[in-house]
Amino acid sequence: EMCIRDRCEGYLADKVTPAKGNFRSLCLKVMEEAGQHKPWFGLEQEYFFMERIGSTGWWPLLWPKGAYPSPQGRYYCSIGSSKAYGRVITEAHLRACITSGLKIAGINAESAPSQWEFQVGIAEGIEAGDHLWLARYLLTRVGEDHNVDITFVPKPITGNWAGSGCHINFSTEETRAENGLEYILQEFLPKLEEAHCEHIEVYGEDNAKRLTGRNETALISVFSFAEGHRGTSIRIPLMTQAVSYTHLRAHETPEHLVCRLLLEKKK
Repeated sequence: EMCIRDRCEGYLADKVTPAKGNFRSLCLKVMEEAGQHKPWFGLEQEYFFMERIGSTGWWPLLWPKGAYPSPQGRYYCSIGSSKAYGRVITEAHLRACITSGLKIAGINAESAPSQWEFQVGIAEGIEAGDHLWLARYLLTRVGEDHNVDITFVPKPITGNWAGSGCHINFSTEETRAENGLEYILQEFLPKLEEAHCEHIEVYGEDNAKRLTGRNETALISVFSFAEGHRGTSIRIPLMTQAVSYTHLRAHETPEHLVCRLLLEKKK
């Protein structure tokens, strides 16, 4: 049975001026202006399950209190209770998204224990950000049922542990056509490089703690791209070289704002 949920935009009392934090209204305007390019988005949201410690502290789910589990390397896409912490919660979230009609594409255990990811898309235009926002809401609500908090912050645990981001897979009708790779290299990437610092400033707080050049991230101050490389600002899928048309993958959140910025640079 389908469950219906609505997302509502916030406006000031004049019913015309978008409220602070309403990036959707700006995103929708750009999506409508550039709709002929048929922008597709696939969004990959990483997050941690966190347990409360006392009234003010928290720590990743099932980690030793005040200590650390075995180093990273055994948790990514893992199975088994000694490695995959919280699968019952993430699968409950998957079912809630499917029941709600969201375009959720999958889930997987991530690099650190208690860290997971879900994917939304392929979705066209404004739908991508809408579905991701609602999926985050449902995840937080499902967490309540298990007495677990969800955090999307870029670096909840310091040290040699993975941070969390929201990777944006993006393509247009031009990049999906024949010779789309050449179009990406000549049209997209120079514009993204020029706007790199501008984009980083609005991609969310504390990204400097995660984008250090370590743990499969790019250095926040340097624009970079490569095929199949996890440590760059933009990753072009390996299959691109073979077929010559595809999407590109960029960083980060908030979802409506980033989708708008990517499409504006396309224009």
